[in-house]
Amino acid sequence: MKLVIQIPCLDEAQTLAATLRDLPTGLPGIDEVALVVIDDGSSDGTAEVAAALGAHVVRLPTTRGLAYAFMSGIEAALALRADVIVNTDGDNQYRGADVAHLVMPVIEGNADIVIGVRPIADMPGFSRTKKALQRAGSWVVRRLSGANVGDATSGFRAYSREAALQLGVFSRYTYTLETIVQAVQRGLRIVSVPVRVNRVDRPSRLARSNAQYVWRAGTGLARMFVVYRPFRFFVVPAVVAIAAALALVLRFGWLFVESGGEGGHLQSLVVAAMLFGVGGALIVVALLGDLLAINRRLLEELRLEGRRRRFDANSNSRFDGDRP
Repeated sequence: MKLVIQIPCLDEAQTLAATLRDLPTGLPGIDEVALVVIDDGSSDGTAEVAAALGAHVVRLPTTRGLAYAFMSGIEAALALRADVIVNTDGDNQYRGADVAHLVMPVIEGNADIVIGVRPIADMPGFSRTKKALQRAGSWVVRRLSGANVGDATSGFRAYSREAALQLGVFSRYTYTLETIVQAVQRGLRIVSVPVRVNRVDRPSRLARSNAQYVWRAGTGLARMFVVYRPFRFFVVPAVVAIAAALALVLRFGWLFVESGGEGGHLQSLVVAAMLFGVGGALIVVALLGDLLAINRRLLEELRLEGRRRRFDANSNSRFDGDRP
């Protein structure tokens, strides 16, 4: 069984050496360990450091973002015939020894995706605000996706080959939330395991501030549910609008009877008519979105079949390195 550890990097030359040296070179149940570093347009010699330490290097000519770099690593790992893929960060945030805890549920066949849960309450370098946002974000993802995920934004993860074949990230910002939603939609088993962390003093490169991260992650999550659960996303506000319209109509009828047919309160009917229109439009959008979602699932099955053929162990696919 082959394990490929992939590391998306942007200007991580200062910390990459420590990250790579901390990773295991052998594990129980694993016959071979390979390292893949995805250089996301770095300007500080990250690729050279990775190559000098024996890692396979995927060079992106320009900075394409974490999500694109992550998927480039998945492609490279599959081309290297990986049976299990671990993703970690190049800033040495996660303890390399805990790779063993991540891969074990996959090796034993108990999980398709394993997510490392950081000790958020004790995270060195995390402010109280960031800790609260991390906990709140994971709670929101659990509620919306239905997955029991302890740390939704953790980048320390393990994937089975089958799970990796089914991944398809469309966000240009981050892969962490979308892959959870996508995995639930495709019926993949997600398990969380506790992991340890090292102190990271440099600021996050995903966002300049907590407010920006919340905005980008929140809008991205909303977009994901429009894509993956369009019927529920639109039909719920449609039902609310129609229920409010019915309540206003009943209010008008009650007041009309109480006043002995003297009229008045026409504003209730006007607002009710507007709400009926909004609700009806949202139902139409929900139905169209559901049809598009069916079409998307069919296309995903075709894409999955194509990837299986491309990366089949008996095919001629291989890792070329230094490619976008």
